[in-house]
Amino acid sequence: MNNKKYNLLRINYNILEVDGKKYMFHIPSSSIFELSAESLLVLNKLENDEDIESCNSEIIEEFIDMEIIGSFFKQKEKDVKIENFPAKALILNVTSGCNLSCTYCYKEDLTSLKNSGQMTFEIAKDAIDMFFKESPYLKEYSITFFGGEPISNLPLIKEIISYANSFFGEKGLKIGYSMTTNATLLTKSIIEYLYENRVDITVSMDGPEALHNKTRVFENGKGSYEKVAKNVALLLSIYKDRVVAARVTLTRGVTDILKIWDHLKNDIGFKEIGFAPVTSGEKEFFNLSVFEQQKVFEEFKILGEHYIQNAINGKLNGFSNLHRTVIDIHEGRKKKLPCGAGVGLLSVSYKGDIDLCHRFTGSDFQSFGNIEQGLDKPALSKFLEKRANEKDGSCQTCRVRYLCAGGCYHESYIKSGNPENSVSHYCDDLRSWIDYAITAYIRIKNSNPDFFNKFIK
Repeated sequence: MNNKKYNLLRINYNILEVDGKKYMFHIPSSSIFELSAESLLVLNKLENDEDIESCNSEIIEEFIDMEIIGSFFKQKEKDVKIENFPAKALILNVTSGCNLSCTYCYKEDLTSLKNSGQMTFEIAKDAIDMFFKESPYLKEYSITFFGGEPISNLPLIKEIISYANSFFGEKGLKIGYSMTTNATLLTKSIIEYLYENRVDITVSMDGPEALHNKTRVFENGKGSYEKVAKNVALLLSIYKDRVVAARVTLTRGVTDILKIWDHLKNDIGFKEIGFAPVTSGEKEFFNLSVFEQQKVFEEFKILGEHYIQNAINGKLNGFSNLHRTVIDIHEGRKKKLPCGAGVGLLSVSYKGDIDLCHRFTGSDFQSFGNIEQGLDKPALSKFLEKRANEKDGSCQTCRVRYLCAGGCYHESYIKSGNPENSVSHYCDDLRSWIDYAITAYIRIKNSNPDFFNKFIK
């Protein structure tokens, strides 16, 4: 073997050590392989620019097939064409009004309840009809109610559920519902209605009272914790056989992950908790500092150890940040786009505009059509293809490029003014976090492979 003919494609693999063994994360396939001594020998020789002619030829050929070794003149990856938009998830922004005045809120069309813009049933109905027209071959669909505070427009939600149940039911298709709420308007009768209609609930709650009340306040400035905690207790008593998730927004000064987790998990009783660090909000005051950002990821890893030990013992602890990444790794996911926005998901504003996702509703960024005129497919294709086929920048050589795919469109929009750009301000922390998630996956798979059959669908 003449080394001059071949190039070690370092951008296509990453070596990780777990429990004294070496593993390769194969980046093009998002697959993991335990490395034999012979495989390590070939890699070490190539990394040190040593001759590999005497090495195991089968391993060399396998590395060529895996594109670990490749020609300098290797053909570039073909561009992705996006012509179909098989959305299975529809977000309906049923209102722009909210009874809270959370100081960090990113929703640009947010208003008070008395000034709120309300979606009409006609717009909602037309959105569902369009939704199905664009994706007529799926077996399951989902509708998410968003706001503002969606419970403030409960009459419309009831109309939508009644219509969607009939619309999809008559076709023998499944329809599911979900909602993100601040929980302050929940009552026993509302909760029972949501439970009977299979509406999955995520509650925005930022931890113990002192932390939660820093930012999640009513319009008069009073903290909302007491009301939220009381209503969540009622919610969990009715939803006892279903998972109710908590969504925690981490802002400057609200970064005590372990304290927040302990309170929401053990004191409140949430079965699933996800954390959303704010690093690029328009209100710079609330963005995490570089130090806080690093602290968050380090405490994520401490929580990760809890997740791993639970998984090894056949339990799911509900730490959704790690669980979602483990799912991607288990399924060998290779993403060209960071999320389903615009492809697997469509968002409709209360006015009927079709947005990339709910985060863009009310923003200055372009909409991609409206309910009356339909989805602007050429514009959406152009936007998505530009991000999917990006050839410049550090993303093309990043070891987590197919698990990250450049990061959140909205974060990039806020940070740089252009959602077509990749997010770059926390790349090192994210790479370290995904490396940790890969080692977590390996540890669980080696100790309890049945975990994945039980908890990953």
